[in-house]
Amino acid sequence: MTSSAALTTDTDQALREHLLRRDGQEDLCFALHRPSQGHRRHSFLVSEPILPEPGEREVHGNAGFRAEYFLRAAERAGRGDYARVDHATVRVAGERLQLTHHPRLSPIPDPNDSVQRRTISAWGPDDQAALARLRIGIIGAGSVGALVAEALARTGIRQLVLIDFDSIKTHNLDRLLDATARDVRLARSKVETLQRALGRSATATDPIIEAHELSIVERAGFALALDCDVLVSCVDRPWPRYALNLIAYAYLIPVIDGGIKVTTAGGTRLTGADWRAHVAAPTRQCLECLGQYDPGLVASEREGQLDDPHYIDGLPPDHPARANENVFAFSMSTAAMETLQMLSMVIAPSGVSDAGAQHYHFVTGQLDTDSHACRSHCPFSNDLLAQGDNCAVPITGAHAAADDERAHRRARRRSPPIRFSHLIDRILDRVR
Repeated sequence: MTSSAALTTDTDQALREHLLRRDGQEDLCFALHRPSQGHRRHSFLVSEPILPEPGEREVHGNAGFRAEYFLRAAERAGRGDYARVDHATVRVAGERLQLTHHPRLSPIPDPNDSVQRRTISAWGPDDQAALARLRIGIIGAGSVGALVAEALARTGIRQLVLIDFDSIKTHNLDRLLDATARDVRLARSKVETLQRALGRSATATDPIIEAHELSIVERAGFALALDCDVLVSCVDRPWPRYALNLIAYAYLIPVIDGGIKVTTAGGTRLTGADWRAHVAAPTRQCLECLGQYDPGLVASEREGQLDDPHYIDGLPPDHPARANENVFAFSMSTAAMETLQMLSMVIAPSGVSDAGAQHYHFVTGQLDTDSHACRSHCPFSNDLLAQGDNCAVPITGAHAAADDERAHRRARRRSPPIRFSHLIDRILDRVR
C-alpha cells in the first residue's frame, strides 16, 4: 500500500502564502484531510489549513508550536492519535496538474534516450520525467481509448491502467486499433488485446501495463481508478461519466474526457460530426455542467434500462442513448484532442495549462473553446470538493452489463478450439 497527498490549487496557494516566508525562516501549520482509499494507494486530501493564531507557534530560524495550537488542531480533527506518514507523491489539482515526488518512494524512471530522443527534445528532460512518472488510467478501451493509450505508451508514460469490461466484436474492427478477427474468434476482451499491443509499442524502459476487465462503476474498478494520478474518460454512458465526474472533484484526480456525436440523414448521408475534449478538475467546468451526460439517465442505466432493447426502441430517434455512429478518423481526432489536453495540463507550454474545453465541428472545420466555470450551485465544485470517501455519494454497484459480458467470454472460452488457441498464444508469448 502506497500513500499520497492531494490538494486543490486554492489550498496549495493558501499554504504557500503562510509557509513560504519573505524573511526565509521556517514556518509550520496543521491542516485537516479526508481519506481516499484506492486499491493499492491511500490518499490524504488536504482540504482545510488550520493556521496558527498569534502566540501559538515560535519562529526562530526553525519553527516550533505550542501545546494549545496542537490541541486546537486535534480538537478540529476529532482524533487524539497521530502518526508520521511519508507520501510517495503530493498532487496539486486545478488548472494545472503538478506532482511532487518522494525521491526514494517515487524515483525518476530511467530515460530511454535512444528511443525517446525526439520526444524529450520537444519539452526537455524535466517535463519528460514528470510525464513518465504519472500513473494514468484509461477508462474505456474502445476506439478512442485504444488510440489514447497508444499515444501515451509511445510518449514514455511508464504506468498505464486499462479498465473496460467489454469484448472485441466484429462491428468494432473498423475502429479499434490492433483488434483483429482472431481476437473476436478467441473471445478476447478489449483490455487484453490492448495490453498485448502496448507491450510491443511502449517506449518506457520498464513499462507497467495493467488490464482490468471491470467497469468503473463497480467497486473494484472504482478503487483501481483512485490509484491513478490522471484518468482519461473514453466512455459514452451517463453512469460511468457520473462516477468519473465525482472522482475529479471529490478525489482530486483530473479527468480528461471527450466525446463524438455524428448525425446522418436516414443513415445514408452524413449531415454533421462533432467531437470535443476537456478536463474536469477543480476550477474547471465539470462534466455535468458541460452537458456531457444527462443526470436523469444515470438512474436509468443503473436499473439496466439502457441495455434493454425494448426500452431503447421506445426512445425518440434523436435520443443520445440511441447514438452509435462513428468512424476511425473521428476517434483518431478525439483521441488526439484528449491527449493534447492532458499534455497541456501537465507541461503547461509557455505557461498555458488550460486552453479551455474544445469543441470541433467537422463539417465547417470550426473549433470552439469554452472557459466557463461550473454553475454557482454545482455540487461537484462546491460541496463535494476534496471530500474523498467522506462524500457519501452512492456511486458504485452491481453492473449487470459487465457481469453478462464477462460471463459470455468465459462461456465461449470453454470451447476446445478457443482453449487450445489461448494455450498456443501463451507459449508464443513466452518464446518472444
